[in-house]
Amino acid sequence: MSFNWLPNAISLMRMALVVPILLLILEGSFGWALALFWLAGLSDGVDGYLAKRFNWHTRLGALLDPVADKLLVAGMFITLAYTQDIPMWLAAIVIGRDLVIVAGAIAYNFLIEPVDGEPTNISKINTVLELLFLLFVLTRAGYGWPDPSWITVLGAAILVTVVISGVDYVWSWSRRARQGE
Repeated sequence: MSFNWLPNAISLMRMALVVPILLLILEGSFGWALALFWLAGLSDGVDGYLAKRFNWHTRLGALLDPVADKLLVAGMFITLAYTQDIPMWLAAIVIGRDLVIVAGAIAYNFLIEPVDGEPTNISKINTVLELLFLLFVLTRAGYGWPDPSWITVLGAAILVTVVISGVDYVWSWSRRARQGE
């Protein structure tokens, strides 16, 4: 019996966790939101490990995994901006970059060739910083730790990596599109 469907099922479960996490944040239940956020993070690692370890890669999985990540991150940035736990401008910049990347990927996929979906190194750094930022914001809102200066530093680092990775995506995909013509 093959379990090659398991990474996709885990990604779908991660998507299903987004709404409860956001509702818990809106209710001010940061401890529970933090617990589900950790579960979502662990599930991301597990599905990636299973796909690589057992070669259970699928085209669907290559799409589901980043979509699940984007839904979680975007939803949390929007919700935390709404609750005024983070600045609205930071949420707008993070969401704006993701919208540019998604729109570019869709256009590239339909106009040039299928997108491989492999993130760049700067994008991986950006994602780690965003997740750490969200973790710190949730922990601060629920438990008063860490010091706000850590959140400010992470926010500044996110701003820098969002701009660099956004420009990198646009430039590299534009270059590839010109070479494909």
